[in-house]
Amino acid sequence: MFIQTEITPNPATLKFLPGQPVFPDGTLDFASKDEAAPSPLALRLFDLQGVSRVFLASDYISVSKSPDTDWSVLKPMVLALLMDHLATGQAVISASYKEDSPHQTAQEDEISLQIRELLDTRVRPMVAMDGGDIVFESFEDGVVYLKMRGACSGCPSSTATLKSGIENMLRHYIPEVQEVRAVGDL
Repeated sequence: MFIQTEITPNPATLKFLPGQPVFPDGTLDFASKDEAAPSPLALRLFDLQGVSRVFLASDYISVSKSPDTDWSVLKPMVLALLMDHLATGQAVISASYKEDSPHQTAQEDEISLQIRELLDTRVRPMVAMDGGDIVFESFEDGVVYLKMRGACSGCPSSTATLKSGIENMLRHYIPEVQEVRAVGDL
């Protein structure tokens, strides 16, 4: 098995591409070992000293390191663990896992549906190329609330991406949007 690695705009995060499906049902973001219970793979990654975040996507894994850890030490350990886990056919996600759907609710308004559509078609594919994801949380009083995940969470350029990129695009297509804000840890 050959696993490619890619840098991301976030210097604390690397993207690992194993050349096989990882989590085809969407994305999962784990900011700690306590959150990683649904994923045997994420639990094992958190056992490596220096791993601070694990993000699973359809065909890649993003791993973030703590500030006091050097990639020259951590990267070979992550690669070895991923090769062992994936080559032996171990589960990435527990069979018993059921995700709360982040998708639209029956009562979601038309503006929220438009925002979600623009994010899904224009933003999320580009952000995924950088090892992250952006999830729509809510739209209230002209403000769009988004959750940054994977490499985007904690990335130095996240604020600029939100303000100059996503906010401007949403305001252009949806006049009701006045501002975009990140929720959670940035």
